[in-house]
Amino acid sequence: MKRSALAISASLLGWLLLPTATDVLLAQEAKRATLTIRAGEPGPQISRHLYGHFAEHLGRCIYDGLWVGPQSSIPNTRGIRNDVIEALRKIKIPNLRWPGGCFADQYHWRDGIGAAEKRPRRVNIHWGGVVEDNGFGTHEFLDFCERIGADPYVASNVGSGSPQEMADWIEYMTFGGDSDLAKLRQANGRVQPWKVPFLGIGNENWGCGGRMTPEYYSDLYRRFSVYARDWSGNRLQRIAAGPGGTELHWLDVLAERVKEGVQGISMHYYTLGNTWQDKLPATGFPEKDWYAVLRDALKIDGVLAEAEKIMERHDPNGRVGLYVDEWGTWYKAEAGTNPAFLYQQNTMRDAVVAGATFNILHRHAQRVKMANIAQLVNVLQALILTEGGKMVLTPTYHVFDMYQVHQDAAFLPVDVTTDNSTLGAESLPAVSASASRDTQGRVHVSLVNLDPRAPVTVEARIIIEGQKLTSVSGRVLTAPAMDTHNGFEAPNRVQPAAFTGATLEGSFLKAQLPPRSVVVLTLAGP
Repeated sequence: MKRSALAISASLLGWLLLPTATDVLLAQEAKRATLTIRAGEPGPQISRHLYGHFAEHLGRCIYDGLWVGPQSSIPNTRGIRNDVIEALRKIKIPNLRWPGGCFADQYHWRDGIGAAEKRPRRVNIHWGGVVEDNGFGTHEFLDFCERIGADPYVASNVGSGSPQEMADWIEYMTFGGDSDLAKLRQANGRVQPWKVPFLGIGNENWGCGGRMTPEYYSDLYRRFSVYARDWSGNRLQRIAAGPGGTELHWLDVLAERVKEGVQGISMHYYTLGNTWQDKLPATGFPEKDWYAVLRDALKIDGVLAEAEKIMERHDPNGRVGLYVDEWGTWYKAEAGTNPAFLYQQNTMRDAVVAGATFNILHRHAQRVKMANIAQLVNVLQALILTEGGKMVLTPTYHVFDMYQVHQDAAFLPVDVTTDNSTLGAESLPAVSASASRDTQGRVHVSLVNLDPRAPVTVEARIIIEGQKLTSVSGRVLTAPAMDTHNGFEAPNRVQPAAFTGATLEGSFLKAQLPPRSVVVLTLAGP
């Protein structure tokens, strides 16, 4: 069917017409998508914890990324970079998972307390065999969480630790009474106990956390969880280490065998676009890699649907949540960097992955209670990159910024009919969408154009009673090429701009999305 070319707002035209090596293309016919937003049928709350984060002792995530030490010439507060604090406060990150990852199951918390110069130096067996000086430990982590306003999510050591060690750590952090561990915390500078809402009991125990069977780990979890106690008004959400990728047999066994002392089960899902042995490049990639990566990213929808079926069998009342506490893109390490440090650039493709992933997570908000992107700084799909005193915000950071309007809002069902974006045998839906309504009655609609070349015209009907929406505003994130990214020499190549390509007439919304873009609209009443 013949369709008219998309009218592009003047503010975006310059971006789209910049000639680049990867984007010198003939004008593409606009794709089309139609939406029905059932605003009168609000669903579950979209927990703010779906916008959670992960910081592991891996590469330059902690050291150089978050922590420079109090003696550093880089502006800091008690050793934590001020620029990172400011950036994370802006996007209201709800929680932070630490110290791993694989590192969690080799970490002994007593190594990271007391005078820094007296802390032992240990070899990081998982990430490059570098020496860990434990300069960033429990006090530093919990101080950082308070600085950025995030709830701590502590991952405890099951692989090489013991129930006693875990129990002591919980008491050290959260007990407000007269015990030796509470006195030790006070002697180390913290009088009042901390609130620690989330406790992971192990990590990837099918792999780096001990190469266990699901039956064996289930029995270990039952033992450990007995000693994960609530002290002094603190209330723990106890999270069992669940499956990785599409291997859901582990989840089936775990959910069947563990019925008490568990509030959540974790899942990990990484987007590769290829194999673990032959990862794709983060930049300079051909168009087929765009499709391969987005194809894999969208598969999380089916994985979550299968996981929910398993949970429904074993936990029909929905008491135990799913926590996708590691997700994101995983490419070849940047040339010239230590491959064990997992440092990769972050492009417009990663922003599209993030937007589409959030739209999927929203649809699963009834069971999925947390998600944590991997990782916060300088590792994998990072929000922030640092180099000495310089800091760069990545395209993924900007998606978190734009999508924060969905935090704790009510999910609104969206029916989507969309053209496909194709390249040879590869095919993707051109548009990903989700919607929510906040406590002030505003409706937020997030739209992602997955097509790397063609614009999309979106027409939406909003079904709502008892409320009149009269205005639409929004922001757009796009870039002149598939692999456009922010670098230290040009930190603002990709950043949000005001979006003027949407109109609202009564209950009908129309938006014109540029190629490879993320748009978030706000619809408000008089």
